[in-house]
Amino acid sequence: MGTGVGITAPFGRLLRALRQSRRLTIEELAEASGISGRAIGDMERGRSRRPHRGTITALAQGLDLDEAGHADLLAAARAARPGARTAGFAKASPHTLPRGVRDFVGRHTELTVLRALAREAAEGQMVAPPTAVVSGPPGSGKTSLAVRLAEEPGSPCPDGAFLVDMRGLDELPLPAEQAVAGLLGSWGVGDAELARLTAEERLARFHEIAAGLRAVLVLDNAAGEAQVRPLLPRAGRLLVVVTSRRTLAGLEGVRRVELGPLSRRESAALLRAVVGAGRVDAEPGAADVVTELCGHLPLALRVAANWAATRAGWSLERLAARLADEDRRLDALSAGDLRVGSAFALSCSRLAPEAARMFRLLSLLPGGDFGAAPAAVLADVPLPDAEDLLEELLEAGLLMTSHQDRYRLHDLLRLYAASRHRAEDGEEISLAARSRLRHWLLDTAVLAGRWHEPDYGVPPADPGRLVALDDRAQAARWIRAEGDTWLAAFREAAAHGEHARVAEVAEAMHWFSDHWVSWGHWVEVYERAAAAGAALGDAALGATHCNYRAWAYWACARRHDEAVESATTALRLAGTAGDVRQQAWAHAYLGWLRDAVDDMATAADHYHRAAELFTEADDVNGYLQVSCGMIRVLRGAGRAQQAVETCRGIMDTLADPRHQDRIPANVREFTALTALYAVSFVHLDEGRWGEAVDALRSIRGQFDDRGWHKQAGKVRLHLAHGLARLGERAEAAAEYRAVLALESRVPADMRDEARTGLSALTAGRPVPHIRFVQ
Repeated sequence: MGTGVGITAPFGRLLRALRQSRRLTIEELAEASGISGRAIGDMERGRSRRPHRGTITALAQGLDLDEAGHADLLAAARAARPGARTAGFAKASPHTLPRGVRDFVGRHTELTVLRALAREAAEGQMVAPPTAVVSGPPGSGKTSLAVRLAEEPGSPCPDGAFLVDMRGLDELPLPAEQAVAGLLGSWGVGDAELARLTAEERLARFHEIAAGLRAVLVLDNAAGEAQVRPLLPRAGRLLVVVTSRRTLAGLEGVRRVELGPLSRRESAALLRAVVGAGRVDAEPGAADVVTELCGHLPLALRVAANWAATRAGWSLERLAARLADEDRRLDALSAGDLRVGSAFALSCSRLAPEAARMFRLLSLLPGGDFGAAPAAVLADVPLPDAEDLLEELLEAGLLMTSHQDRYRLHDLLRLYAASRHRAEDGEEISLAARSRLRHWLLDTAVLAGRWHEPDYGVPPADPGRLVALDDRAQAARWIRAEGDTWLAAFREAAAHGEHARVAEVAEAMHWFSDHWVSWGHWVEVYERAAAAGAALGDAALGATHCNYRAWAYWACARRHDEAVESATTALRLAGTAGDVRQQAWAHAYLGWLRDAVDDMATAADHYHRAAELFTEADDVNGYLQVSCGMIRVLRGAGRAQQAVETCRGIMDTLADPRHQDRIPANVREFTALTALYAVSFVHLDEGRWGEAVDALRSIRGQFDDRGWHKQAGKVRLHLAHGLARLGERAEAAAEYRAVLALESRVPADMRDEARTGLSALTAGRPVPHIRFVQ
């Protein structure tokens, strides 16, 4: 029979309508399908919106649906999944919390301690904000406990909660500096501001913002004391919860919460929550055996319980017998000092073959979380099938959700999946899957990066593309979301000697890298690309990537001498190759680097030569970029009129119809913004308040849209000063208030200047003179 119900209805409503149309109770459908009544009830009420394909098939059989009805039900299930999509990536911060487990039980003593600390933090009565270290063996629920605290209703932390995966078990755990940069981005500090700060200044900015937050910060899976110590707040009301397999005894003044296995009562409560109280209470002896075989560890218990919850026909005695059998047959696989539980083996042995294969292959994915598309590539299956398989693993408890529509493997499950992959798939399959993933990741990285290149833009249409790259924003979100995975593929390509491929990816990322300076890996990317150019013996290619490496050394790492050396090498190689364009860029970078150390005369010479060479090479985009830098240098050299004329030249070039199609919209917009911002300082220095106000009014709000809050604050602050001097006091006061509204997103001294100016206006006094620092 067909469904008779449109597939646009929510899945739960559709399932209920189908069941009722056949005059079946939930219990009768459970018996007919083999799916537990609890699971069916959750699906109908919308509590569980992730049924996998096997569950849908069983329900369709129990409902006696024909092929069309089965397809309708499957389509509705797919559409109902959180994160179901055909395009795009979430804009949420990567440090938002993952969804907590629905059936959290126990840990009452530990939660009481953490709640008390949260209240102390919120009240601000302690000398320093409190820090908790939650330690325990793998699988004991450390992260779940921390997330539970942060998610509790009525939390005394109105500014929210943030989680950073410190990657403590990786070969290279997350550096504290990178964690700081990522959190600052999540707290509203623009990438442009981060690019101008040293590591010490970023840390100071971190502590300044942290002091004003009433929030929970979870530093998850920490490797050691040195990694987290810089991140512990010195003042304010931010509660930090550190989770680690170690006790981190070297941290002083922290509250330690050690997790062991669940108690017998808590283990039984977890089984009741997942499987159902009636089934557990009917077989208390079997329930005890199940909890013992799972080592009273929440992870193993949840995996076993999830399996039983979706199989109404299984008694707990049968589950216990299966676990005991798997326990006897399980290989002596270890993860630290913990033997992987039989629950993993049982769940894997009962998966559909395609899902079991997907689980094993997921162990090859680098990084923390991942989306469905890389999983589809690894398994070589269509994207909808990959999503179904991932949902099946999620329902079995072998996979966890991350933020938005992404997934993650628990460390223990990753180890277990890797062991099964080695045992069952073999080296040939592993190499093929790795190669397939590497090529797809790098192909996609090139397409996404080129969206930002003046000579490329929108990629060619491809209905088979696994991710949507329909605009620059989507491309940027993919690059950021899959940064760990495509970087790992890039490293693998370099290790395999794929030099042309390495150079291609690095080239594609060049313009985008300016929008993610704080990432922390651009130095590595361009060092590898420069080495690839040298390995290929291509002087022009080497010059290109030595130029990019110079940018990365200074913009990302503040390594000035190495940046100068790299740009000088680029100039030499470009001369050898006769590459005028790369000679121009080398002079542009050298001008920028001399400007950075206030050697304005030398900087002006390099910029002037760069402009000549860009003109010779007919590179209008390069010419515009170096001209924007020239405004700042001419201002520093005291040549104000030439700076103003340079700005007029930029605006004339942008308006020239001959360049209409040669300058991409994003380059055009950013060039005008940069030039007008730079020339506003020249007008302010000279006291030309009308010209300064005109320039600043024309760019007001544009830095805000890019998340560059410090520059946005300066535009409004300087506009307020100019307006005050022109007697436009009401508008000036509004701009001062706009600066104050930015709060911790701009430095404290900028807010102090705004308060002083606003106070002077209110009192009828002249606004104090300030020094305009770009």
